Amino acid sequence: MDKKKASYAKFLIHLVCLLLAILSIFPFWMMIVNATRSTTEIQQHALSLFPSTYVVQNFKILTGKSFNPLVGLKNSAIISVFATALTVYFSSLTAYAIVAYEWKLKKAFFSMIIGVMMIPAQVTMIGFYQMVYKIGMTNKLSMLILPAIAAPATVFYMRQYLYPTLSMEIVQAARIDGAGEFRIFNTIVLPIMKPAIATQAIFCFVNSWNNLFTPLVLLTDRKKYTMPIMVSLLRGDIYKTEYGSVYMGLTLTVLPLIIVYLLLSKYIIAGVALGGVKS
Repeated sequence: MDKKKASYAKFLIHLVCLLLAILSIFPFWMMIVNATRSTTEIQQHALSLFPSTYVVQNFKILTGKSFNPLVGLKNSAIISVFATALTVYFSSLTAYAIVAYEWKLKKAFFSMIIGVMMIPAQVTMIGFYQMVYKIGMTNKLSMLILPAIAAPATVFYMRQYLYPTLSMEIVQAARIDGAGEFRIFNTIVLPIMKPAIATQAIFCFVNSWNNLFTPLVLLTDRKKYTMPIMVSLLRGDIYKTEYGSVYMGLTLTVLPLIIVYLLLSKYIIAGVALGGVKS
């Protein structure tokens, strides 16, 4: 009887997981399907699970609306890749400094980081724009990359991950062997933090890729537009909106995010499995 209950419970767990997976994938599938359908098909039949044959036509309509996917993908990729790298590396370095060293204002510094997390980015945008304008750095992709060095939420997450994970005995042994602090961090600490780095890399990349507000404020040159800006500017003509081309633009925007997740998800799974073995 116990075996039957266990198998029944296992079946229910798998069924719930399957339903949740379907619910998670369904919106993305609908977006991809609608990118292959015409506007008439979308208006007449809002729900369809099977692709249509209007991919090329929708892409031509999309590129005819001053939408240049190559420019948008290039700019978004440059911003997202470098911003993610800076965020993850310097946040990990800051978290290591908080965990590994004892200094006078450490608690106050960490409290300040938590306090900064409570301030919405929109509140500081006016002052940030004035500063960027005065130094003549508007329409520069670097101004969307360099601020990523300061990421309080990522620092907080890295510190929480590193605090119970890092063994100070290993750090002390490396110091005795003559290794410098940066070498210890790059060769010992960073490999330990791989699961946390992969997790935060996904979040940082997605946030940077989907960021619309800051690029919309700083960028006015069409050659510097990112994918979210280009998608937000998609409009219908006087008579109708081409929904198929809009879905095509959304699909082109989302595909890189899916690829990044698929590339990094294995590190997250490995980290979870390692934590389960330790416990």
